[in-house]
Amino acid sequence: MIISTKKGTPQAELDRIIDSFEKQGLSVTLIRGTDYNVFGLVGDTTKIAEKDVLANPWVENVTRVSAPYKRANRLFHPEDTVVDAGGVKIGGKSPVAVIAGPCSVEGEEHMIRMARLVKAGGATLMRGGAYKPRTSPYSFQGLGTEGILDMVKAKEATGLPIVSELMDEAHIDEFEEYVDVVQIGARNMQNFQLLKAVGKMTKPVLLKRGLANTIEEWIMSAEYIMAGGNENVILCERGIRTFERATRNTLDLSAVPVVKEKTHLPIVVDPSHATGDYKYIQSMAVAAVAAGADGLEIEVHDNPQCAWSDGAQCLKPDKFAETIALCRKVAAAIGREM
Repeated sequence: MIISTKKGTPQAELDRIIDSFEKQGLSVTLIRGTDYNVFGLVGDTTKIAEKDVLANPWVENVTRVSAPYKRANRLFHPEDTVVDAGGVKIGGKSPVAVIAGPCSVEGEEHMIRMARLVKAGGATLMRGGAYKPRTSPYSFQGLGTEGILDMVKAKEATGLPIVSELMDEAHIDEFEEYVDVVQIGARNMQNFQLLKAVGKMTKPVLLKRGLANTIEEWIMSAEYIMAGGNENVILCERGIRTFERATRNTLDLSAVPVVKEKTHLPIVVDPSHATGDYKYIQSMAVAAVAAGADGLEIEVHDNPQCAWSDGAQCLKPDKFAETIALCRKVAAAIGREM
């Protein structure tokens, strides 16, 4: 349930309204605007009669939320959320963020070199996989803690915040200490126990859409994190599995405006995992910016043929720089900075 109050409502009255709902076992979030205040109520609101709430002369409007997600709902939070990702703002009217780097961390020297290259090409955050979820148990699984520490060295060398994927609750303390943005991969989008644990973290979360999940299921996973107390969630569209085999997945760019309509959360697009082929990344990155994405996540490697994982979907540094230059032109055309 969403309750908006009239302009100029006294603080004492706002406190009284909050207290009355909390006594009924409801969770209350107050969102302050320039000309309004909005209460978001989460819990069993069926026992609340709208006419009783409207009887308060300071109450302007009451809206029941039919969607199963509340905290992520734009009705609950009309203004865009802007997430601080290690000093880089993502969402709202912030410049379009660029997350780039190799699929897997391949050692300290290589990670530092790649961080410098992607920063020169326009990246504002760096990505790298230290713990890798692989389809085959025989594929490279990542360097683990060593890989995380390699990224820390790269951050010290370049200043780029770290984005890396968390796969297990056992590594939460490590990520809390060293990683700036915690990525939850597509395979873990509905790992609800992990989502609850991440909801207790203080670091922002980049939540990737599952391989075959609806937008509502994806937002509900964000709700799990937010219900745990961590409201700094960034959604990431990375393609979904369809009958089409020409690309690794099918990039659902329509998810960008749909998510922006339904939620206040920022959304990033990953054209690398979506297409699985470096030849299509540039066009899809440009299209994502045109669609209104708040950021891009792109895999970059200086020698893709020898990459330890997913080399086929990595751009070379010069092509990456060219892609970001093109994206900047599109961003300017639609009134965004990049």
